[in-house]
Amino acid sequence: MENIQHYLELAVRENAADLFLIAGKAVCLKRAGQLVPVDGERLMPENSEVLVRQIYELAQRPLPEKVTAWDDDFSLSVPRLARFRVNVFEQRGSLAAVIRVVQFGIPDWKRLGLTEEIMKIAQRTRGLVLVTGPAGSGKSTTLACIVDAINQSRSAHIITIEDPIEYLHRNEQSIVSQRELNTDTESYVTALRASLRQAPDVILLGEMRDLDTIQTAMTAAETGHLVISTLHTVGAVNTIDRIIDVFPPAQQQQIRVQLAQVLKTVVSQQLLPTVDGGAVPAFEIMHLNNAIRNLVRDSRIHQIDAAIQTGASEGMIGMDESILRLAKAKRVSAETALHFAMNPEQMRKKL
Repeated sequence: MENIQHYLELAVRENAADLFLIAGKAVCLKRAGQLVPVDGERLMPENSEVLVRQIYELAQRPLPEKVTAWDDDFSLSVPRLARFRVNVFEQRGSLAAVIRVVQFGIPDWKRLGLTEEIMKIAQRTRGLVLVTGPAGSGKSTTLACIVDAINQSRSAHIITIEDPIEYLHRNEQSIVSQRELNTDTESYVTALRASLRQAPDVILLGEMRDLDTIQTAMTAAETGHLVISTLHTVGAVNTIDRIIDVFPPAQQQQIRVQLAQVLKTVVSQQLLPTVDGGAVPAFEIMHLNNAIRNLVRDSRIHQIDAAIQTGASEGMIGMDESILRLAKAKRVSAETALHFAMNPEQMRKKL
């Protein structure tokens, strides 16, 4: 059936995270990390092209004029159904799309499995906070919950810079200005520099992609704003290493000192399949206390994991400890715990 509305409705009804339209394979849904074919028939290239063109019609978006422009990222709202994040691309000479389902409204953070410690980020007023994890681990949803908590609880100007906009925020206690790449602004760094002249209290940056963006985000955090952003890293140690490694060797010591000063919290998350076929998040939470600041400044990053373990009384938790708790509560299997563990050998002993 070449009807995109049918597949979008099915994805929402089945509580899928993603919908895949790729020639050579049946239309698939992704649920709890597993690909589930919708019907047995393989999509032919002409079918996938019809579906992709229907997506553009539904989004009231002009079709790209040249082949190289098909790497297209945009959001789409279907009234009374949901919002969707769409990525259209070419593969083997045929059009394909992967569509992320984003429900209307901000989800309840308790139902998502977020902790009160994570939601305390909404009380921060300055510094840099990072939410990290692999693609599809729920970073955007965590950010949306934090922004919503700020919006509900205090008077602030929140500027979000996203690619594309996923969750729509109504103005409640705060004013929320949401900017989308390629529609409202040309790049993260352009929007970020401009935002500093727009009287922001909170800046949400969809992703810290390159040196310029990271440098500008750190400067914004230094000048008294709360900057919240994401990186595709797992664990606080990998996150700090990634930021420092982006810079040329001659600048790295200066960046360590700056990062030790502006970075306040790193939340790293992974989404684990549960024993009952659902999904549950595991979190690593690191707050920069004096001990961890010194480790960052002195390039002793490898000692941070131990510092997180000793910082439990300050609300910190390591990724493997979080996974172990899920395994002991029988929410995830031992095999899943070992697969997602940062240190599988140690996890095996503890299990």
